[in-house]
Amino acid sequence: MGNIKISKGGFDTRLELEYAGVRAGFPSPADDYIHDTLDFNRDYIRHPEASFYGAVEGDSMKDAGIYDGDKVIIDRAVEPHNGSIIVAFWNGEFTMKYLDLTHRSEGYIELKPANPDYPTFQVKAGDNFEVWGVVIHLIRTFENI
Repeated sequence: MGNIKISKGGFDTRLELEYAGVRAGFPSPADDYIHDTLDFNRDYIRHPEASFYGAVEGDSMKDAGIYDGDKVIIDRAVEPHNGSIIVAFWNGEFTMKYLDLTHRSEGYIELKPANPDYPTFQVKAGDNFEVWGVVIHLIRTFENI
């Protein structure tokens, strides 16, 4: 199904890095004068008390650019909408899928993978289901050092 492991982050700790813009063209002489910082908490975490990391397991969301081993930041305070990538607690486990609300009037919603090798799931009234949070950011490691 494509599971996700959830862990609480230390979002109260400031992480400041020197900003380095990456350009695909010619460098600008003004680049030498950029002295901004990146604060992970300020720039990426809107609701620290409701934010969590998720470790992605599986490839059910690969066509959305989310791969096995990636990390996602999940915000439980964000209201999901049709098309949101959500983390749901369903059938006793966490899963990450697109939320499809277009069938609400028919009595169900759908959890859609971003990989045609996986099925779309129908969630009906009475199912043990909860939208646990909304995926708001993706973290990918390209090289382990």
